[in-house]
Amino acid sequence: MPANILVVDDEPDVESLIRQKFRKKIQSQEFRFIFAANGVEALEKIRQNAGIDIVLTDINMPEMDGLTLLAKISEQGMVLKAVVISAYDDMANIRTAMNHGAFDFLTKPLDFRDLEITIDRTLHELSAFKQGLHARDQLIVIEKELSLAASIQQSILPQTFPPFPERREFEIYAQMVPARHVGGDFYDFFLIDEERIGFVIADVSGKGVPAAIFMAMSRALLKATALTCVSPGECLRHVNSLLCRESDAGLFVTLFYGILRIRTGEVEYSTAGHFPPYLVRGTSIARLEYKGGMVLGVREVNEYQSGSIVLPPGTGLFLYTDGVTEARDVQQNFFSDHRLEEFLQRNGGSSLPEIIQGAISEVGHFSAGTPQTDDITILALRYLG
Repeated sequence: MPANILVVDDEPDVESLIRQKFRKKIQSQEFRFIFAANGVEALEKIRQNAGIDIVLTDINMPEMDGLTLLAKISEQGMVLKAVVISAYDDMANIRTAMNHGAFDFLTKPLDFRDLEITIDRTLHELSAFKQGLHARDQLIVIEKELSLAASIQQSILPQTFPPFPERREFEIYAQMVPARHVGGDFYDFFLIDEERIGFVIADVSGKGVPAAIFMAMSRALLKATALTCVSPGECLRHVNSLLCRESDAGLFVTLFYGILRIRTGEVEYSTAGHFPPYLVRGTSIARLEYKGGMVLGVREVNEYQSGSIVLPPGTGLFLYTDGVTEARDVQQNFFSDHRLEEFLQRNGGSSLPEIIQGAISEVGHFSAGTPQTDDITILALRYLG
């Protein structure tokens, strides 16, 4: 494709001189010149010829001068570069032209070698500018797609609270704050039958779209397996086996999965490399004993242990991902388990939404002035009896 160059000048011999000086590049279709005698005619030529790359324009012309032409081009947001041509001593108009968006200028009488160098440099700059516009447009598309992906990801996680308003034996609440548009953390909960509710929190290694896809796959596999009524340990063993066979992206997931027996308060659980949750009863907190095995998706193992505990009425579980405790302040200090435990001791008797939103606010206040680098996800369950 030739470079399209519009020459705007009212001197009658300009066209013949340019055609003569650039005849080889015109014949080889490197340059294509279009000519106009003034600004009005130039605007019409631009409308008729899509893809004008450079406008070489005189300043002093009848009907519409070069400065007005530059202003019109700027108003219409045309993607082209303008080079003004004027007398050597006309620096005031040249400065005005540059302020109107001209890329460069030339003085009369024209040095055609200088003109060729200027055209080549201007075309190079225009190419870089167009590449930048293309990259920007691609980023806009990606931003829209990521926003859509974020909406889809959020929609697959439970968002309605309370989720089971007819059940008075327990309450549950959860929230995820992704570090990017889409995250690798997830939480879920679901009734296995009338007597049991399953609940899970997990953290996929990595960030962004790959982690989000692995997250969706892990969540779907776990829920499908959990609904077959197997124990937590057997559920994790089966999910790990499937992930090891299907994933070759080098990703893995840490996870805690529990089953609450609604009538008795017994929780059977298994852990895959994840932090054990906190047992919370008022101002009293304690770590749940670790039972389970290694992270999911790295290699197949024969067994994930299950543990169990009975929750007295009013006792809850606080599950979280490392985006909470590993959040950093401006001095690069971690929020830490210690700060989280202090928060839970102060707020353990609050409602579950107040506990979770308070914890997220506490982390946000601690890390103010630093970017969020990891997803923050919390799930809290309280047995009411």
